[in-house]
Amino acid sequence: MNRGSCFGSFPRMSTATQDILRVCETLPLEKQLEVADFARFLLAQQGDAAWENFLASTQPRPKLEMFLRDSAMEADEPMNLGRL
Repeated sequence: MNRGSCFGSFPRMSTATQDILRVCETLPLEKQLEVADFARFLLAQQGDAAWENFLASTQPRPKLEMFLRDSAMEADEPMNLGRL
């Protein structure tokens, strides 16, 4: 059985991605799953870094600042589910 057959043909796939798939096809299923988990971990880190950069930016955000100001002026009260 060719484990790589589930990947199909991806003509626009980068060379690096093709290399990773070729390597994964030679690994046992357990190791393939570990590689996939590691790739997901790297992807999550990339997203985290983007958010950290966004939040650390000194760019003015007037709409966000107005929302925070308005929310701070609202009275603190528990959520009334009957008003939803």
